[in-house]
Amino acid sequence: MNNFTRLVANENMKIYYRVRTWVMLAILLLFNAAMPIMLYYTNAPMDVWTVFTWTESFTIYLSTIFTVIIAADIVAGEFAGGTIKLLLIRPWSRGKILLSKFTSLILFGLLCAGITAVAGIAMSLLLFSGNTGLSDGFAGSSMNNSLLLLLTDTIQALVISLIAFMLSTVFRSGGLAIGLSLMLLFTKDIFGFIFNPERFEWAKYLLFLHIDLSGYIQSPVGPGGVGLSFSITILVVYCLLFMLISWLAFTKRDVAA
Repeated sequence: MNNFTRLVANENMKIYYRVRTWVMLAILLLFNAAMPIMLYYTNAPMDVWTVFTWTESFTIYLSTIFTVIIAADIVAGEFAGGTIKLLLIRPWSRGKILLSKFTSLILFGLLCAGITAVAGIAMSLLLFSGNTGLSDGFAGSSMNNSLLLLLTDTIQALVISLIAFMLSTVFRSGGLAIGLSLMLLFTKDIFGFIFNPERFEWAKYLLFLHIDLSGYIQSPVGPGGVGLSFSITILVVYCLLFMLISWLAFTKRDVAA
């Protein structure tokens, strides 16, 4: 266990040693603070949780992009820099090395969610704590809904990042992993429209229909009439599949190939 903890610590040192990582975190913090300020000067009748919902809905894309960048580089970067051989000559198994990288990626994604929660809620409370504002309707939001939205968006970011992690491991190309993962993030609704489960029964088993669980905050019925447990099961099955593919690619392939 101590060996694995040291592996995770080593991977985190690689992530946070880079100036790039701190720049991304600073940008995320800046936008989570700036969004409530911009909304404050609109003089719109908003309460704290509506402001936080709007802020989170925008900055979650930054969190996802930054986590995908880390996911795409954490394995492919080792091959591009030639440091993978130095890592593999250590007495740790390849499976442990890969798991430590995945654990570090999850921790980074949770850090981004934490920054969004702390900075977004703090600035919203500071500027809008005296407002009753909107309490219902499209723009209105409650604390529970806002926090559930943060949870579902964080799950979405982690699933997209896992896809980037798998692509990075299989193709050893950070650029390809970033491009394909972000394409899925921004086009999943288009694919959901084309492969509508109301028309195609089999389409309800497709991943991109279940990546965004935020629809269940307003309704217990999901795409194709399925429920939340069905969507979670689909996500878990696909995530396990992606992890299996990553493990096979990382542990079975020749490093020199």
